[in-house]
Amino acid sequence: MNKRISSPKTMQDVIRQHQFTLKKSLGQNFLIDENILNNIASAADIDEESYVLEIGPGAGALTQVLASRGKKVIAVEIDQRLEPVLKDTLQDFDNVSVHFGDVLKLNLHQIIDQECPPGVPVKVVANLPYYVTTPILMKLLTDGLPIKTIVVMIQKEVAGRLQAEPGEKSYGSLSIAVQYLAEPKIVMTVPKTVFVPQPNVDSAVIRLDIRPEKKVKVDDETFFYKLVRASFAQRRKTLMNNLINNLYDKTQKEQLLEVLEQTGIDPGRRGETLTIEEFARLSDVLSHK
Repeated sequence: MNKRISSPKTMQDVIRQHQFTLKKSLGQNFLIDENILNNIASAADIDEESYVLEIGPGAGALTQVLASRGKKVIAVEIDQRLEPVLKDTLQDFDNVSVHFGDVLKLNLHQIIDQECPPGVPVKVVANLPYYVTTPILMKLLTDGLPIKTIVVMIQKEVAGRLQAEPGEKSYGSLSIAVQYLAEPKIVMTVPKTVFVPQPNVDSAVIRLDIRPEKKVKVDDETFFYKLVRASFAQRRKTLMNNLINNLYDKTQKEQLLEVLEQTGIDPGRRGETLTIEEFARLSDVLSHK
């Protein structure tokens, strides 16, 4: 059986053997804790029927665990320099295919169609680089891919934002965008000490279950997102001030006040106090004005 690389020594041996240098610009922090790797696979309910899309396999530590449990792993890696490393670490697994490229630019529909039987839901598992967490999550959530669950390791602070409720300090436009499409739940926190090299902050594993139907119904989804972003543009400002400064202008103040009164929302409230249902109600009225 191929050597597992989920320990500091084996990981460092592999990196040294292939003379691989980690790039800070790509957020390369490789996980080296067997228990946490297994817990991630368990959190995603990976079993012998699972088709898994892994983003950022790195040197393959998590890939090994996913491949040993699942039916097939489709890994997407941006760093072509990792090709010989992954060939080495995954040599004993015939159920892994690696696609090199930027996940934000690749046609994931095409890759999934090529690798998976039609109609089979895919589970996403990833240790995401901090600097592209949000765009990758939004692509996965909004591209209409056949995804059932997403289990990702991300910065602890960002995980808190995804799960935040109205009135909490970390509640914002990202909380609403994610909760509109999925149900988030933090599975565990992960100390920075279990990575090579160590990042500056702790991480968390969060599971997103894709909603069969969106949390609220809105007439104009594009406008709904614009309204939410504008409402959080300056957190200390009231909802009214944010909307005047970022979506409308001062000549529309009276019209805005009327709409807020009509929807039962106090213009003096801040965006972070509004529920997703209130944003939907406000969006539907404003989008028809």
